[in-house]
Amino acid sequence: MKLKTSILTFVIGLFLAMPAFSQGGGQFRVLVFSKTAGFRHQSIPEGVAAVKKLGQEQGFGVYVTEDANQFSDENLAKYDVVVLLSTTGTIFNDDQKAAFQKFVQSGKGVVGIHSATDTEYEWPWYNKMIGAYFLAHPRQQTLRLQVKDKTHPSTWHLPENWLWYDELYEFREVNPAIKVLINADESTYQPAKPMGENHPMAWYHEFDGGRVFYTALGHVESAWKNEVFLQHVHGGIWYAAKGKLPQ
Repeated sequence: MKLKTSILTFVIGLFLAMPAFSQGGGQFRVLVFSKTAGFRHQSIPEGVAAVKKLGQEQGFGVYVTEDANQFSDENLAKYDVVVLLSTTGTIFNDDQKAAFQKFVQSGKGVVGIHSATDTEYEWPWYNKMIGAYFLAHPRQQTLRLQVKDKTHPSTWHLPENWLWYDELYEFREVNPAIKVLINADESTYQPAKPMGENHPMAWYHEFDGGRVFYTALGHVESAWKNEVFLQHVHGGIWYAAKGKLPQ
């Protein structure tokens, strides 16, 4: 009896250590990584479930893990996109960092959501890759988001003026090479540390051989049930995987 219990415990532990998946194959494969070493957002389960659902509906594979050991050359080769879903703090060791860099340099894609910018403050490559570091945020508020670029698949469907409620990030060490998609209109809410007229909230760029999309939105659980926001996320994933923009 004890032997059977030990075997069962081992099997369950092995299963939990492996990436969960919603669907195999498809157009491309996405690894959703939501490890936190700092603040943990309550919306992470909703975000994971929503990306899984997107994969099922849009025909791409979604695999989910919080195990940084999955960041190895061999394992990352299976994926086309890594989604950093509200990660925080220092989450990679040196070997995992090297594998992640090789993944990007091989032409793959990265999607950062919300607190992906509140991650790896001591890693300059990461700062340039993700596009900025989190600085501060005020209380959750409704504001006007200005959609500056509607030629990107993450913004095709959005109005030029998008009224949105969320936790609104302000940034430091912004990479000047990012291409801003959405800007925060600070005249429509009360910022904690104003950035002025140039206050990016979503962006993309090509970096070190790969493609990166980031959105600061997605703090609140309700965002992950909003079809407009989900289309925004889907467009970012699709860009990171395919790298296709209108000519």
